[in-house]
Amino acid sequence: MGLTALVVIIILIVMILSNAIRVLREYERGVIFRLGRMIGVKGPGLILLIPVLDRMVKVSLRVVVMDVPPQDVITRDNVSVKVNAVIYFRVMEPANSVIEVENFLYATSQLAQTTLRSILGQAELDELLAEREKINQELQIIIDKQTDPWGIKVSSVEVKDVDLPTEMKRAMARQAEAERERRARVIVAEGEFQASGRLSQAAEVIGRFPVAIQLRYLQTLSDVAAENNSTTIFPVPIDLFQPFLKAVETARASGPPAEPGAGES
Repeated sequence: MGLTALVVIIILIVMILSNAIRVLREYERGVIFRLGRMIGVKGPGLILLIPVLDRMVKVSLRVVVMDVPPQDVITRDNVSVKVNAVIYFRVMEPANSVIEVENFLYATSQLAQTTLRSILGQAELDELLAEREKINQELQIIIDKQTDPWGIKVSSVEVKDVDLPTEMKRAMARQAEAERERRARVIVAEGEFQASGRLSQAAEVIGRFPVAIQLRYLQTLSDVAAENNSTTIFPVPIDLFQPFLKAVETARASGPPAEPGAGES
């Protein structure tokens, strides 16, 4: 009978010690409640609790990466899109995260969803696609301000994906194609304008030096002859032969050369 009582006492002591001793990791803190009143935050390491009287709520201080489910958003210019995001936050005040809110993970998730719909609903589609960094900063500031009483610090909010309707994707593709075509036409027109300026300068030079056009034709003939062509058709301007024609006319005007001995008797 005495041995049985001793065994029962040992078992009770072991159970009491197992309920009284807690070991917290480096990234964990314990919020201690005694008879319903918070007496402090302890950890990390070995924690001793008074059985029956004390209750501990364990809180992790590591960064939490929470995925915000896709939200249906209507932008300011009445375009319906689906947007999802990711939020990074951590607990800075373990006591507030337990006392001020029932479940800080669920509360932060719901707050992120409602804020995402609210902020993106105030932006136009072009702003949502082009100014993503600005929207991320605005989301981070608003969510961090609202979760501050819970002892939570929101370090970053990132909009991951913007799912557009198929009709809107086609319209944006047509818009991008039209924009590229407009730029191409502007570049071609600018090139023709610059080329016309160069041609006018070349015409002035040729007007002052007519022989320049002959040199240009000869250069073009040399370029064409460099190709592997069996037959080359090249128009020759009459002005190219003017020097030769003038030389012939001058020779004819001077008369035939005198024969030797024609003037002797």
